[in-house]
Amino acid sequence: MEVYTVTIATGTSEYSGTNNYIFVTLVGEKGESERTLLDNPGLDFCRGAVDQYKVTSPSPLGSVLLVKLEKQKYWVEDNWFCQYVKVEPPSGGKVLTFPCYRWLIGDVTVVLREGTAKTQMDDSSPQLLAHRKTELQERQKTYRWVTWAPGIPRCIEAKTEADLPQDARFDNEKRSDFEHSLQYALLELSLKKLAIRFGKSWNDLDDFKRIFWKLRSPIAEYCMEHWKEDWFFGYQCLNGSNPRMIRRCMKLPENLPVTPDMVQSSMAAGTNLDKELKAGNIYLLDYAIMDGIPSNTIKGKPQYIAAPLCLLYQHPNEGLIPIAIQLEQNPGLDTPIFLPRDPPLAWLLAKMWVRHAEFQVFQLLSHLLRTHLVVEVFCVATLRQLPAVHPIYKLLAPHLRYTLEINCRGRTQLISANGIFKRVVSTGGDGLLILAQREYKVLTYHSLQPQSDFTDRGVSQLPNYFYREHSLMLWEAIHSFVSGMVSLYYQSDQDVQGDLELQAWIRDISQEGFTECPNFGLSSKLSSREELSTLLTVAIFTSTVQHAATNNGQFDWCAWVPNTPCTMRLPPPTDKDSVSMEMIIASLPDVSQSCVQMAITWHLGRAQPDAVSPSVWFHGNRFHRDFT
Repeated sequence: MEVYTVTIATGTSEYSGTNNYIFVTLVGEKGESERTLLDNPGLDFCRGAVDQYKVTSPSPLGSVLLVKLEKQKYWVEDNWFCQYVKVEPPSGGKVLTFPCYRWLIGDVTVVLREGTAKTQMDDSSPQLLAHRKTELQERQKTYRWVTWAPGIPRCIEAKTEADLPQDARFDNEKRSDFEHSLQYALLELSLKKLAIRFGKSWNDLDDFKRIFWKLRSPIAEYCMEHWKEDWFFGYQCLNGSNPRMIRRCMKLPENLPVTPDMVQSSMAAGTNLDKELKAGNIYLLDYAIMDGIPSNTIKGKPQYIAAPLCLLYQHPNEGLIPIAIQLEQNPGLDTPIFLPRDPPLAWLLAKMWVRHAEFQVFQLLSHLLRTHLVVEVFCVATLRQLPAVHPIYKLLAPHLRYTLEINCRGRTQLISANGIFKRVVSTGGDGLLILAQREYKVLTYHSLQPQSDFTDRGVSQLPNYFYREHSLMLWEAIHSFVSGMVSLYYQSDQDVQGDLELQAWIRDISQEGFTECPNFGLSSKLSSREELSTLLTVAIFTSTVQHAATNNGQFDWCAWVPNTPCTMRLPPPTDKDSVSMEMIIASLPDVSQSCVQMAITWHLGRAQPDAVSPSVWFHGNRFHRDFT
């Protein structure tokens, strides 16, 4: 009789434990152990518990290949989250780890394999090859593609987050924290709104300070003090919530008729616009993508959208500063060019209109489309085409965690027909989808790689562009690590080409995920280790660095509502001399809209709990030998 020592770890999050029956069967090269009920004295499988049991086999099993776990109801159904199973053979040899990290729901059987990362080519056992195939067949039934709306990346088939498998849902603590934080923010701002309404509405810009209570940050307060200053406007173009918009301007656009005389007062001594254009010191923000986007109607009142062009100058002493703003794409008598020497309120309002366009572009394009929806394509394809033992699955898993639920919540709570954008944002309703479709048509795989993006925009030498410097350092760190991992599991380009699971994965990404995107430029096959390393770096960089750049600072830059307004309630000014403080206040979001803007940017941009180390996904000496 052979006796194996089996150790089972239950999850540490709320409700992970179970009082149901748990059975285990060890499957080896030479046979199976007895089906064993796991029942020690006292309580088994409590939250966070690591329990040890003895499992017998009438004869030696040889190498243990699989662990079969069965859960059966005892009185009432009680779900169980199993982290892993460890098996120590009778001879006291190497302890094998069988990672699980999933929920067992209902009367169910799951079959686990030892956790050392292996490609399909590394497996020779018919049982292990069959396990890979069965796992993917089950996943492909569970995780299915759907077109949520035409003209944007495809996504997971789930109407709400409740339709997702439990393994793709937030852990209980994260769910509670996520929902509580939003309710807390909305409650606080509802109290502010009530207090303001019993006092007075906005009369001047200082009135916006009355919604700065507990929800505040040092950067938001600094922004409140300096937002009117031109250098700070320029700084936000480089390092604010949307640092990927600015590009070098070597020749003025034909639809921006700025003359050298108009901006001479903004130039350094001894130079002019023509010289600075040739020197490469003139930059442009062009929001042409906003032109003609239908605007929202909120509580029966029309909101307004502009498609500005903003010319900036890298001044040798003052830094990057705006020198001319045109609020529509087509110049004309009713589309004046605003300048720093204009009446101060006119220049201030023009900058606010640029920042309003910035809110729409950064939230819907830089944040939602170019990070969340792009990463969801990688997530769905990974779940459908790579078994959990595949090294690329293990590499990507921690970076894709919670992607499906947060995106489902975004589709149902933020950008839906009755979502928050419809309630408070000028592009809410039809506009946001049209805007996303326009961006998706021109989205390229090339542009998701930071070095290419900076080169294409001509900003590789732009001073004080910390977003660029940090992005390139982090890209290099990620790429170096990923390349090492790829080299560990793929000895040659032919190994990449011969991995059928990997090739199915890239086909799912390019042909199923990024459909209706003619210019994306991603091949449907992987031919080399370098191609694979670059693609994996894009996926990880986008889900971490790029997402952080657009998401994590949104409260800092948007909490002071006049700096980045979510909507405008009057049309763009057509007469510089008619701009007054009353016009500015009437243009900006009202009390209710301002409170919701503060609440949602705080809720989405705050630090999130429940991060997972990538090392939890890798078991076995192969990883730890080379990367410790």
